[in-house]
Amino acid sequence: MKFTHLGRTGLTVSRLCLGTMNFGPHTEESDAHRIMDTAHDRGINFFDTANSYGRDSEGRLKGRTEEIIGRWFAQGGGRRERTVLATKAYAPMGDWPNEGRLSALNIRRAVEASLRRLNTDHIDLYQMHHIDRDTPWEEIWQAMEVLVTQGKIIYVGSSNFAGWHIAQAQEAARARHFLGLVSEQSLYNLLDRTIELEVVPALQHYGLGLIPWSPLRGGLLGGVLRKEREGTRVRGAQAHASEILALHRDRIQAYEDFADELGTDPADLALAWLLSRPAVTAPIVGPRTMAHLDAAVAAVEIELDQKTLDRLDEIFPGHQPAPEDYAW
Repeated sequence: MKFTHLGRTGLTVSRLCLGTMNFGPHTEESDAHRIMDTAHDRGINFFDTANSYGRDSEGRLKGRTEEIIGRWFAQGGGRRERTVLATKAYAPMGDWPNEGRLSALNIRRAVEASLRRLNTDHIDLYQMHHIDRDTPWEEIWQAMEVLVTQGKIIYVGSSNFAGWHIAQAQEAARARHFLGLVSEQSLYNLLDRTIELEVVPALQHYGLGLIPWSPLRGGLLGGVLRKEREGTRVRGAQAHASEILALHRDRIQAYEDFADELGTDPADLALAWLLSRPAVTAPIVGPRTMAHLDAAVAAVEIELDQKTLDRLDEIFPGHQPAPEDYAW
């Protein structure tokens, strides 16, 4: 495994981040524990979760994924000490007021609840799962500063923020002489490159690490057409994924053909491309099985030359930074 710093911090993390959203709804607890043990064996020390993960088909049992991780930590053996733990808060965890979003009250309650579920005394990277346009930055940063002082969180990150939100957050933090954000978790893959317009330039300017989620776009960049022909496609019933596949079928076919030319698995190629992008710290891989995890680890060793990168840009055109992308 290769390692890097998370943004401008001195924190060392693996170039792949283990996503845990499948733990509970799709992956049984015993299998999830084995996947986390194997991740450590493969050198992955960066794990991501959220307080809202783990709900069932009716939206209940929020927090179950954090509980699964907490019981894994409880087994000891240096599991917690060897893990850079990231979780998130924002989604409503109940029906009563102040059980969601980013008020100082909910931030305090959400951290305490996550600490209990995760069976730990601190969270290494505490992420805002979404922008809260109703809560002022002064309130958010004051709440985060208290948690840092108490030792309950160490770093703060964002998720699904626009470039302007990152600028707002960092300038407000600067005025308080606070470190502010150290990372942003965004949708980013060969099919979804919108963040190249303004989010990536903002991250580079402020020294934030980029943690891409859905690097394979729900499996669409993982050889979906080949699996379709072989009758092994698992997630084809998802309507949204099927709509995107219908819209981009020709591009995805060209992509899979190019991966065949390179002798590379499409999923590995998609991850390797992300690892070559500016500001990217670690794509989130969310394995449902051990085989998925082992397949993802191989991508870290792939080096893409400029000719390959240019061809990928031809298949999936990206963006220049704004405003050059749309203006002279």
